[in-house]
Amino acid sequence: MPPENAKTPAGELPPLELLRSFEAAARRLSFTLAAGELHLTQSAVSRQIQQLEASLGVLLFERRHRALALTEAGGVLQRAVTDSLERLRDATARVRASAAPRQVSITTTPGFASLWLIPKLARFTGTHPQVDVRVSATLDVLDLDVSRLDLAVRFVPIGRGVGPALFEESVIPLCAPQVAASLRELSDFSELTLLTIEYPDHSEAPTTDWEPWLKVMGLEDLRMKSTLRFSQYADAVAAAVAGQGVVIGRLPLLRELVRDGRLVAPLGEGAASHRGYFIETSRRAAGNRDAQDFAQWLRDEAEAAQRS
Repeated sequence: MPPENAKTPAGELPPLELLRSFEAAARRLSFTLAAGELHLTQSAVSRQIQQLEASLGVLLFERRHRALALTEAGGVLQRAVTDSLERLRDATARVRASAAPRQVSITTTPGFASLWLIPKLARFTGTHPQVDVRVSATLDVLDLDVSRLDLAVRFVPIGRGVGPALFEESVIPLCAPQVAASLRELSDFSELTLLTIEYPDHSEAPTTDWEPWLKVMGLEDLRMKSTLRFSQYADAVAAAVAGQGVVIGRLPLLRELVRDGRLVAPLGEGAASHRGYFIETSRRAAGNRDAQDFAQWLRDEAEAAQRS
């Protein structure tokens, strides 16, 4: 019988590490197997069980030849310890889940991010206040899995789109109302300043390509009075709003600017660019419910914009 003077005072719990060793030994009915599970030596587990028995003043196991059996007291303690540890594991898992950051990461072009996504983003964060949205606005085509991203909105030729389509693009020259007032006929168009974008010279980069519209209008040889080049599409749009020239407008990216009158289409005719925006998802997004909600929100916003 364990010595009485080693007992734990009434109401005081034994150390948790002793209870964990007891639970493993009681479940496996082996100090050796319990030791392997806990990454301890067999003698360490045996000493911990003896320490626990001494602190309780009662034997918990019957030591038989090459076998263990729980005593009545051991059975009572096993049920209580197993239940308590399960409750602790469940509570710990819930706390960890609630503390883990909820995040959606997306990559897209700077133009799409600044002109279409960001103005609408408050509608998503308003209904998902716990979700941290991270936007990587770049012309680089990032590998979603390598970059640990959930989603991409890719701007690509229609036939090369991967994933659900948000919308196809049409292009049309746009300028500020005061600039449009100076246009009385098509030939006046050549007297304006062309606002355009200068991208790195590689075929996969999205461009503010004037060619579809120029072909529709029969103006392949058109030469403008002057040209202003920008590294970002949003800057060219801002210059157009400020009355500095005419920009090739990507619709529906600039639909809000047209709707509120800050930009107008002086020639009134657009052309399909044969490009569009597509939602691509990574493998990791399959386990991220917030990323799935974000992808659906993108589709809903695109459909709502087309109906309006």
